Amino acid sequence: MLVFKKAPWDTILFGLSFLLFFQLLADFIEAVYAFGLLGTGIPPEIVSVLFLFSPILLFLFPKRLPRWLFLGSGAVFVAARIVEVYLGTRGRMLLSGLGVAAFMLFFPTLLSGLRLRSRAAARSLGVGLLLALALSVLFKTVNASVDLSTYGGFRWLGAGLSLLAGYLLVIHSGDEAGSEGSDRRESAPFGTVLTASLGIASIFLLLYFVFNSPNIPARWAGVKPLTALVLEWVGVLLTAWLWFRDARLVHSRIALLAWNCLFGVSLILAILSHQIAFPAGNVGYPLAVPTVGWVALLPLYVMLLTFPVLFLDMELLAFTLLKSGPTVRSYAGAFTLFGLYLLLLVFGHVFTTVYDYIPVVGPFFRDKFWLVHLIPALVLLFSVWLGSRQDRLRESGETAPSRWLLGLAVLALVSIAGACALSARPSPPDAVAKELRLLTYNIQQGFSADGAWNFDGQLHLIRAQSPDVVALQESDTNRIAGGNKDVVAYFADHLDMYSYYGPSPVTGTFGIALLSRYPIRDARTWYLYSDGEQVAVIEAQIEFDGTVFHLFVNHLGNGGPLAQQEQFLSLVSGKANVIAAGDYNFRPDTEQYRLTLKSLQDAFLVRALPDSAIDPDDRIDYIFVSPGVQVRSIHYIPNSESDHPALLAVIAR
Repeated sequence: MLVFKKAPWDTILFGLSFLLFFQLLADFIEAVYAFGLLGTGIPPEIVSVLFLFSPILLFLFPKRLPRWLFLGSGAVFVAARIVEVYLGTRGRMLLSGLGVAAFMLFFPTLLSGLRLRSRAAARSLGVGLLLALALSVLFKTVNASVDLSTYGGFRWLGAGLSLLAGYLLVIHSGDEAGSEGSDRRESAPFGTVLTASLGIASIFLLLYFVFNSPNIPARWAGVKPLTALVLEWVGVLLTAWLWFRDARLVHSRIALLAWNCLFGVSLILAILSHQIAFPAGNVGYPLAVPTVGWVALLPLYVMLLTFPVLFLDMELLAFTLLKSGPTVRSYAGAFTLFGLYLLLLVFGHVFTTVYDYIPVVGPFFRDKFWLVHLIPALVLLFSVWLGSRQDRLRESGETAPSRWLLGLAVLALVSIAGACALSARPSPPDAVAKELRLLTYNIQQGFSADGAWNFDGQLHLIRAQSPDVVALQESDTNRIAGGNKDVVAYFADHLDMYSYYGPSPVTGTFGIALLSRYPIRDARTWYLYSDGEQVAVIEAQIEFDGTVFHLFVNHLGNGGPLAQQEQFLSLVSGKANVIAAGDYNFRPDTEQYRLTLKSLQDAFLVRALPDSAIDPDDRIDYIFVSPGVQVRSIHYIPNSESDHPALLAVIAR
């Protein structure tokens, strides 16, 4: 028998299993969303979410879960993780979905075979989940939010970890997982089993939504990702030190409940502190994002320091399940509802951005980003309250080997050092540069026109144009719909450019961003009125050849509503040396366009290069300039790795 205090292999197996599950789930949801993105609606591929209901198959085994099910489901999700990262969007969706389905069978089967050593196993599950989070943070911070083990030349790393998980799974199957005990009589009501299962699901959701990449909470508040990274690691290491030193220090019922309450309150306040109170009507716009002081950042900092309570909760809830000895039917029912709960919360999270494209239920989720985090926090608190009434973990004074704390400290140092070493280092601007090259680019959230994930294709296009300034639209960052990746950080770090990301993700706005080789000054975000998808404008300044240019990055709503363009033009009014770039969503034959030309010039009409690939009358992506700004050349770039052509203008010195 593998014992937690004597060997780390159980913990490593659990940690790698959780890591692979989070990676498969992220790729699955991202791929499903990509199909919806192509049609701006609900795609037929949405039926693939039925993979989340795979635990219903457990009802086929009324008395006990066979060992072959443990081995088979484990082998499927390990193999799926190895292969799916090499496939296109459709193949990735199907195979990662199959992997998620296999894990949803594997996990309850694993739990079913762990009862006979429940105390050590519960601890091992909690520490394993902590290991999974630590590896996820490491892999993402050293590659600008894109998981290194699922990407490019480092996919061998993910394959190696998957094979290690498969090897440990085979060893573990020779122990007791899935082999006996499931046919014993049920010692706890189904409600207890369900509550503990939904509590574990809430832990998974909160880690997936917020904490598996430091860029996520950093973008909420507009703080540096390195700040969030350091605070996450401080919280993890402090918690681990207490936890591994003496479990009784962190498992008193009152302390655990108070810790969960503090975490939950700080989580919701961290969101609400950056939620915009939008006026109900078309009054009060353009609306400036209010300046946020240090007091408003306190909830975020507290949240990052207290979130490791989730790993203590995992131990408690796993202990509750293992000691209650559920029957197979209880596991089947509880984990089927586990899948439904995951599905509803994942949908809710995605709907906070795409509500305008979802009939009937979509509008409810507008400005409800806080709600999809409040629900799992409350469900988890209730589960912990119910589980802690038994208070049995206080009996355990077991400690974890010091090597776990040392290993976490090493991972922390490597991830922080990697983030520092690989972050953007803009070079001093060329003092004798004779032109300013400005590119505007709608990147369709990092996807190509056919829905394939395409960060590197778009990065190559940008680099090939050698721009000094890049205006990005649809640059949504750190949402589960995009795999929690941060395309702006990815581009900025690889191009060594300054960056400013506009609207906070908590507002549900499609992203706009600004990259620049010149320092970005006085950057701010304005919101425009919308009765559909919320839109925003970036305003900033750069200095080129002694001249201060006022830069605007714009992305209007569908059809480029006239009211939005009027509000945008009010920001431009009275300013000189204006360059306004973006996706305006209106064509040259519209009233919005004619109104714009009263104060700005269409740079394409001033100095366009011959470009037969673009119909001038079918344009919606523009660069407008104020009179006096000298445009040397401008042209659209076809086949631009997105569903929009990029547009490059050269401004004379």
